[in-house]
Amino acid sequence: MSKELAICTRGLTKQFDRYIAVNDVDLEVAVGEVYGLIGPNGAGKTTLIRMLAAAEEPSIGEIYINGERLLRDQSNPTLKQRLGYLPDDFPLYDDLTVWDYLDYFARLYRLREPRRRQRLYEVLELVQLTNKRNSPINTLSRGMKQRLSLARTIIHEPILLLLDEPVSGLDPIARMQFREIIKTLQEAGMTILISSHVLTDLAELCTSVGIMELGYLVESASLAELYRRLSRQQIIMSTLGNLDPLLSELKNSPLVEGYEVLLGTNQVRVDFSGTAKDCAKLLRSLVKAGIPLNEFHCTQEDLETIFLKMGHKQAS
Repeated sequence: MSKELAICTRGLTKQFDRYIAVNDVDLEVAVGEVYGLIGPNGAGKTTLIRMLAAAEEPSIGEIYINGERLLRDQSNPTLKQRLGYLPDDFPLYDDLTVWDYLDYFARLYRLREPRRRQRLYEVLELVQLTNKRNSPINTLSRGMKQRLSLARTIIHEPILLLLDEPVSGLDPIARMQFREIIKTLQEAGMTILISSHVLTDLAELCTSVGIMELGYLVESASLAELYRRLSRQQIIMSTLGNLDPLLSELKNSPLVEGYEVLLGTNQVRVDFSGTAKDCAKLLRSLVKAGIPLNEFHCTQEDLETIFLKMGHKQAS
């Protein structure tokens, strides 16, 4: 293998009675990646993450973490200690203080003094809760509680972090704070697998993305490759004058595959199949034709649009 793999699964399947939640999944995540797992509810994301965290036994298939086989029995306790798993519904102990809560988990992971105390200060600083260390958990905001949950998940310095819907229900500022922490952890060399419905967050964080549908991993690729293959190039342009001359010029361009006038504006979104050079050529020709453009920028369909398009393909 060219890259060292943090996660490698072979034929991973989980069946509950007659229902197959995860179906024959071959997943590969390179060391140091932030891998985003997306898909509708019921696609199998949580079950897959639970198997990777050794919280669920696969029906069939194999899991390798950093090249070592992961088993749910007692055969590799050291490997399990290197995993950090944040489920989407992990309860906090409201009557404990932030410090006592983290200290409790640090002791469970057998962190010894003076390292334990040092590590508590490190994670509190990372999740920006140092000034709340003596506060009871029930006084924290939802965003703070989620950051505390993350601190508990990384207290033992795992090599692999598994996060199931970590930003659900958080406001935009809390989500931004959470994103910054994830970026810091990746810079420190941690491999992170994260499932989320907030695709704008994933697009900003992830190096690679996997898309799940009905238990199958239907797509797994680097974000750059996914955009290259599945994202149409678009140009947003607007004019100070009448739209008609602009639209007639667009109709004459062979590289314009279609366009949409954005309601109530002089703005047009154009699907464009050309290169960056072709974009520049089109801009030149519009200016030459005397179109008073006041906006012209190239963009790409975002991750959400790609995902919705793929969903329609699966359904049809």
